[in-house]
Amino acid sequence: MKNNLGLFVTKRALLNPDMEAVVDIAGGRRFTYPQLNERCNRLANGLTSAGLVKGDRVATLLMNGPEFIETFFGTAKIGGVIVALNWRLVADELSFILTDSGAQTMVFDSAFSEVVSELHSRGSDGTQVTRWIHVGDVAERPDFAIGYDDLLTRASTDEPECAASGSDLMFIMYTSGTTGLPKGVMHSHDTAIWSVITANATADVRYGDRYVISLPLFHVGALNPLMSIFHKGGTAVIMRDFDPTKIWEVFRDEKITVTLAVPAMLNFMLLTFDAEAHDISMLRWIMSGAAPVPVALIEKYSAMGIEIHQVYGLTETGGPACLISPEDSISHAGSTGKAFFHTDVKIVDDNGQLAGAGEPGEVLIRGPHIMVGYWNRPEATAEALVDGWLKSGDVAVMDADGFVYIQDRVKDMIISGGENVYPAEIENVIHGLDGVADVAVIGKPSEKWGETPLAIIVKSDPDLTAEQVLAWCDGKLARFKQPREVEFTDAIPRNPTGKILKRLLRDEFLS
Repeated sequence: MKNNLGLFVTKRALLNPDMEAVVDIAGGRRFTYPQLNERCNRLANGLTSAGLVKGDRVATLLMNGPEFIETFFGTAKIGGVIVALNWRLVADELSFILTDSGAQTMVFDSAFSEVVSELHSRGSDGTQVTRWIHVGDVAERPDFAIGYDDLLTRASTDEPECAASGSDLMFIMYTSGTTGLPKGVMHSHDTAIWSVITANATADVRYGDRYVISLPLFHVGALNPLMSIFHKGGTAVIMRDFDPTKIWEVFRDEKITVTLAVPAMLNFMLLTFDAEAHDISMLRWIMSGAAPVPVALIEKYSAMGIEIHQVYGLTETGGPACLISPEDSISHAGSTGKAFFHTDVKIVDDNGQLAGAGEPGEVLIRGPHIMVGYWNRPEATAEALVDGWLKSGDVAVMDADGFVYIQDRVKDMIISGGENVYPAEIENVIHGLDGVADVAVIGKPSEKWGETPLAIIVKSDPDLTAEQVLAWCDGKLARFKQPREVEFTDAIPRNPTGKILKRLLRDEFLS
């Protein structure tokens, strides 16, 4: 068997012909592995007939659903390269990614027909796309597009010739672009498969598990679990998008065993949980990452009988870097655990030397799942990949037992009076105060100290005051770490994976 991601579905169809592969909650559709494989084959053969060849980029602008999965694995079989687009982006941002990647085929959802029509109207100035494939009702299809179902109906179910494997490029996933233009992270079949192998060798994922995916599949935090559950042999239960009320019902009705939710999602879910109506007896754990998980949040879920397994990873690692094991999730609450099984992690100081236990430094990651590089960005690739190690840009400490505690992004670090202050540490403390729904901390310029921490808070208690917040922090943080001011806002801006967009907060509160 070749190292080709698309063959995950082919092999699982052979091994487990009666197992459910995908449950589409929004569409009410269910597919066994053979049924899914037939649809992947139709997609692959349809694209081949339309002229797609090995190495061609196929962009997707799709909500979560079977069509994304079929396009991803079907394109993999014939050697195409997926460019999964963030559907929250506007036309100019999408145009940049499409042009940068050189995609000539786009598969898009009806929900995005308006922005796609705008892109199409720009002609070659906007994109190089010449094949537009529409998913959804024919009445909503733009006249320049062909129907996804029509493409599948006309195509053969035969297994296509496997046109790629190993070091051949499999997908390009663009970073969120929180600081400047996004970069396309390249993963080959090998790096993606190794991200699955190290995930399944480390996480408590079992044969027959039922995994809810509610994070958008254009992000590696959802894509890696999808690939992993197919590799392990289980069912992916797909929610079109995250709904904090609906997800508890899905847990109950679909007998869900495992899932992933970022901290912001966990906060919203707490507000909608009904112990009498929501049966969570089958749920073993929820993995959480994208941002440090507040200890108070872990403890609240523990009281409900739900383990929160904090994970740390990047698009550049294909997902995995560190994970807390089930037996350590409570005793080392707040830690993201140790390196995945086929992964090495170290913390280095400003001079590139190993940091001592408890000493903060940058996280470096090594393993066969590290990205190939950045698409058309050799200088950025050389800066990020040094001697086989990926420079993460994240600050963490490692204790004497090897447990890693993520503190913040290097660029978000506050320097106050010559001391390094990590906003995530302050945010973790403030999250423990009743009346706080969400919080972000940024550095505010200070003539005396250089910078001082500014806490920006979303209230769950309308009577919460700035004085109460400052009093809560007093004694829980060193003086130089304590916020000097508090601002209140209606919402903390975040990217699709829950990471705080601190540049937007700086624009709003420091202008």
